[in-house]
Amino acid sequence: MKRSTWIWVIIGAVVLLAVFSGISTYNSLVSAETSVAGKFSQIDNNLQRRADLIPNLVNTVKGYAAHEKEVLQAIADARSKLVGAQTPAEKAAADAELSSALSRLLVVVENYPTLKADTQFSRLMDELAGTENRIAVARKDYNDAVEQYNVKIRQFPGSLYASMFGFGPKEFFKAAPGSEKAPEVKF
Repeated sequence: MKRSTWIWVIIGAVVLLAVFSGISTYNSLVSAETSVAGKFSQIDNNLQRRADLIPNLVNTVKGYAAHEKEVLQAIADARSKLVGAQTPAEKAAADAELSSALSRLLVVVENYPTLKADTQFSRLMDELAGTENRIAVARKDYNDAVEQYNVKIRQFPGSLYASMFGFGPKEFFKAAPGSEKAPEVKF
C-alpha cells in the first residue's frame, strides 16, 4: 500500500474512534440523566404518599382535638405547598415545613392519651413512619444519582459532549435551612 492510503486509513480509524466514543459518552449521559429523573420521581411518589396519609391523620386527630385548629391548619397549608412544589429545592422547603407541622401535631397528641391509644391513629402513625423512611432512602438514592451524573458531565471527555449536547448539572435535594436543628417539643 501507498503511504497516502495508510494516512487515509489512520485518519478514518481516528474519525471512527471519535464517533463511537461520542456515541458511547452521549448514551452514558442520557442514561445517567434518566436515572436522576427516575430517582426524583421516587421522591415525588413517597412525598405524595405522605401527603395522602396526612388528611386521614388530621381527620383522626380532629375528633379528639377539635380546638387545635392552628396546628391542623398549618399541616393543611404545608401539605398544599408540598403537593404544588415542582423543583427539588421547592420540594425540600415544603417537606421541611410539613415535617415541622407534623412535629407540632405530635406535641398535641401527647395531650390526648386516648388518641394515642386509638388503633386507627396508631396505624396511621406507623404508615407515616414507614413513609418517612422511604422518603429518606429515596432522597439518598436521588442525591447519589445526581452526584454520579454531575461527575460524568464534568469529567473529560464527558464534559465536551455534555456541553455540546446541552447536558447541565442537576440540583441536589437539600434540606431546608434550619432543619439540622431538632424541633423543640414543650409540654
